[in-house]
Amino acid sequence: MRARDARFLPPLLMTVMLAIFGFGAGACGDGGSAGGSGSGPDQRRADRARMVAEVERDCARLGDVLGRRHLDPAVRDALLDVPRHVFIPPEFGRVAYVNNALPIGHDQTISQPTIVALMTDLLRVGPGDTVLEVGTGSGYQAAVLARVCAHVHTIEIVRPLARSARARLARLGYDNVTVYEGDGWRGVPEHAPYAGIIVTAAPDRVPRALLDQLAPGGRLVLPVGPVGGVQEMVVVSKSADGSLSSREVLPVRFVPLTGGGGD
Repeated sequence: MRARDARFLPPLLMTVMLAIFGFGAGACGDGGSAGGSGSGPDQRRADRARMVAEVERDCARLGDVLGRRHLDPAVRDALLDVPRHVFIPPEFGRVAYVNNALPIGHDQTISQPTIVALMTDLLRVGPGDTVLEVGTGSGYQAAVLARVCAHVHTIEIVRPLARSARARLARLGYDNVTVYEGDGWRGVPEHAPYAGIIVTAAPDRVPRALLDQLAPGGRLVLPVGPVGGVQEMVVVSKSADGSLSSREVLPVRFVPLTGGGGD
């Protein structure tokens, strides 16, 4: 369910896709030795700051996507705050704050920071909102969302990832994140409606269940398109009367959304 190829293509395909690391990984690290280019907390903070600066440069180039030339300050602060190195395997600690996707085991990855930032910003959620994430992975996207909204419900189909993410987020004190094991195509209807829904893998169509669980005035952000091809990042908005509108904002590559489908 988590995107193994979470990366973006700038508008008009004018630059090449950002590279990802294409090798396997074990379990994610939970503190201690993993870091950026160094091992101490000061070095990690500096590495995070450099990562965020690079993300902001990407967002400035993609201003037409965001509707502005800068990240929402709350999203920027979340990226600066969340310790990405804790959400990746220890052996990749020295590249934890490189602006690339990284493997987290089970043929899955933690998404590129620019993708995490863009999708979070495009949700347009705030401190009083409840959000659904489809595709927990190691929990990094959920941790970022938890810094900008009231509560995150996140669902993961790969059981070991769901269980490790739940333990990791609890250990880090993210008590406003609830992790579920299950099929993300069906969402988490018992806590709907959601002010925002984010999907971190690509279905070939927008799941009907997720549209039904979106609150009036809410946004659904997800990649949609063919398996193995270039997809489009789509923002679906639901108006106060329940009508839907959508726009394609960015070409991307994600792995397929797995699960039952069943629309």
